[in-house]
Amino acid sequence: MRMYDLIIKKRNGGELSTEEINFFIDSYTKGNIPDYQVSALMMAIYFQKMNMRETSDLTMAMVHSGDILDLSRIEGVKVDKHSTGGVGDTTSLVLTPMVAALGIPVAKMSGRGLGHTGGTIDKLESFEGFSIAITEEQFINNVNTIKLAIMGQTADLAPADKKLYALRDVTGTVDNISLISSSIMSKKIAAGADCIVLDVKVGDGAFMKCFEDAKRLAEAMVNIGKNVGKETIAVISDMDQPLGLAVGNALEVREAIDTLKGNGPQDLLELCLTIGSMMVLLARKASNADEARQMLVKTIEDGSALNKLKEFVAAQGGRTEQVDNPELLPKARHIVEVKSDRAGYVTKIHAQNIGLAAMELGAGRAAKEDVIDLAVGIVLNKKRGDIVAIGDTLAYIHAGNESRVDKAYKDILANYEIDIKKGKDIPLIYDVVK
Repeated sequence: MRMYDLIIKKRNGGELSTEEINFFIDSYTKGNIPDYQVSALMMAIYFQKMNMRETSDLTMAMVHSGDILDLSRIEGVKVDKHSTGGVGDTTSLVLTPMVAALGIPVAKMSGRGLGHTGGTIDKLESFEGFSIAITEEQFINNVNTIKLAIMGQTADLAPADKKLYALRDVTGTVDNISLISSSIMSKKIAAGADCIVLDVKVGDGAFMKCFEDAKRLAEAMVNIGKNVGKETIAVISDMDQPLGLAVGNALEVREAIDTLKGNGPQDLLELCLTIGSMMVLLARKASNADEARQMLVKTIEDGSALNKLKEFVAAQGGRTEQVDNPELLPKARHIVEVKSDRAGYVTKIHAQNIGLAAMELGAGRAAKEDVIDLAVGIVLNKKRGDIVAIGDTLAYIHAGNESRVDKAYKDILANYEIDIKKGKDIPLIYDVVK
């Protein structure tokens, strides 16, 4: 079998066989195929597309390119959750303790943030002493004992995807539904869960800017899950403005704690209840979504979700006093109010640019080696649909360096759209794909 023949076949609109896809992924992972040939194949796939069978085969070939986490020693149905990324996406910090408080095992592998999207691990490290550097044995033991553990992704998990993504990133072939869906699902399947719930973001701060593209991606990933025997549900949710109010690591942790106490932003809570209900259903703990939702609400009302967060933080070396008293979390030196220079209704907040403004304050990474400042970020005070008078506070800048405040101030003002007429409502939940 020759790589040259695969390139020509796909370039001409042909369908790659299972054997051909396995050959390509196996040979590339081992370093037996040069980047220039793989780049040519990626471009052919970009233009000629892949069908559902090819996409599933590509996913599984990447799964088998490295280790597959064996979670068979964990009791119960293991349900994983994945977000395609957004701004202020604090969902995992709220959702996982709620689900675990119901006795559902949550064994989650998460990554660090890059660019304007925050990583769950970075946020958790706002707890002093918290570590994701736990062994697989500790990981499994923690899930069996307290029903929740989060560890970092290992280099041996779907290594073919890591190589392919780095190449796609510099060859203009990222934006293809088959390549995106197989990249996401290969890591989720290799992580060993029985069932998967996907939060597919759509809007200004998301990878998918329009609903039609988000729906296609959601359907592709759900189909991959079904084809490989993993029950999968996708929730398509709004990212046309930041989720919740906080953008930044310790700020989002504080917001998650507030939410688990029943005092968080309504949109964040609603999204957690929607995604969580799907997780509870897949775990066979409820007979319908309404019952699942009420079970999750009760974990907030009776304090069991907040207690579960404390158990989880303690189990991974973190300081639980910071859960009881969020004032002990990292704090920025400078807090500056951003005052509105216009009056009217907030019709749009450009989520991606708000995320980038927080990144420039030090809350995110422009490059993998960048060191982040856990304390800094932006807290919104007005969101879409709110009425604003001149001089009202739109947001708060949390900065470690005073020299970065002016640019952040201008960026925030520039990315709030305010009009005399109220804008049309945008749903938080667009669709659920099963």
